[in-house]
Amino acid sequence: MKPFGFFHLKGIGGQIAALVLASTVTLHLVVTTAFLISRPDRPDTSPDGAHQLTDAALVLNAAEPGERPRLIADLARAFPKLGLEAIAPGTATAVDESEGGHVHGMRRHLGHAYKVMQLTPEGGAHRIGVQLPDGAIIAGRVEGGPRPWFWGAPWLVTLMTAFICITVLGLWAARALAAPLSSFAKAAENFSLDGAADPLPERGPEEIRSVARALNRMHERIARLMSDRTKMLAAISHDLRTPITRLRLRAEFIEDETNRKRMLIDLDQMRSMLESVLSLLRNDRKIEAVTLVDIASTLQLIADQFGDMGHVVHYDGPLSATAAARPDDLHRGVTNLVENAVRFGAEVTIRLDISGARLIIDVEDDGPGISDARKQEMLEPFVRGDDARTMDDSTGFGLGLSIARAIALAHGGELSLHDREPHGLVVRMQLPVWQQPRLAA
Repeated sequence: MKPFGFFHLKGIGGQIAALVLASTVTLHLVVTTAFLISRPDRPDTSPDGAHQLTDAALVLNAAEPGERPRLIADLARAFPKLGLEAIAPGTATAVDESEGGHVHGMRRHLGHAYKVMQLTPEGGAHRIGVQLPDGAIIAGRVEGGPRPWFWGAPWLVTLMTAFICITVLGLWAARALAAPLSSFAKAAENFSLDGAADPLPERGPEEIRSVARALNRMHERIARLMSDRTKMLAAISHDLRTPITRLRLRAEFIEDETNRKRMLIDLDQMRSMLESVLSLLRNDRKIEAVTLVDIASTLQLIADQFGDMGHVVHYDGPLSATAAARPDDLHRGVTNLVENAVRFGAEVTIRLDISGARLIIDVEDDGPGISDARKQEMLEPFVRGDDARTMDDSTGFGLGLSIARAIALAHGGELSLHDREPHGLVVRMQLPVWQQPRLAA
């Protein structure tokens, strides 16, 4: 068992518990510091202008009204910086700052019988007026501005500090959990068997590292399994080629012309099927490097090649469109799509278009098309467009679309099937664009 059980410091629970403890200690330190600075439990004793004005108000309130002018003059001489003076009722102009700084402290000392107000500043100093219980008003200058408002409210400091600590805890916990999950989702999207994707970083809390290790091991096992399967099929195909070759040689000595041709056709189909399966399963993408390819020239070349074989294939698109791709894979994928199209349609169009950050290759034919219920099924291996037909030299093995789709996915794109108006099929291959195309003039 790990130390501390669930609260092991390398785990998420232990790290969150440590952060909560640190936040609590910080909260107490801030509140204690604020309390020691403000000391709301004892009266202010510093001999500043606010205390002098408070004492003057208490003295004048205790004196007879006739003695107040003499006392005000004596206090003004004793405290020249205070600038103590009497103000006639109705002439004092209060400002909206009566709840802060010195005003709050003076009200606490004088009590509710006195009215303390913040007056218009004079010469950069704060002027505070005090209305005595009998209605007389005195005013004085208070030097050095009020203390910060928050030192007088420790409960507010507590709330602010608690809010900051909880916010930091929430942000840390969200990042600690969301960042690895985002990495897992990205790794799942970029999962491939060609070794191009980097392994997940095994860092962070213990639980996250365990999941990352498990996913990396799973990726390695799947890649090894697929590699073993490919090697096994390659070995089987190699072993089958020898008896197929011997059968072909023996078939040449069959005297019956009809039987000899049928046997040779069957042997050719067996060889073609082996080559198609290997084309789907082999991992050529590990070997071929990604280079900048002129997609438009590649598509024009494919159209010309099928035209030389007697098919009606057109190219419609820009003169040049450069993208990063594996040239041989791309050529093989589009060739498979055109082979399917000329098999079921009389006229085929290879269309190239740029849409935002995607390069779109459409292979359109005027054949019977595919129903919506079978479009997704047709992308699976060994699924043919016409299951009722017998396999002959005019039919395929149901691997053309699968191979093209695998090539599109390996390039970071996708393959989809769409209806063509008024009839026919559109096979759409979408690839990422690296450079903008140069359109025809």
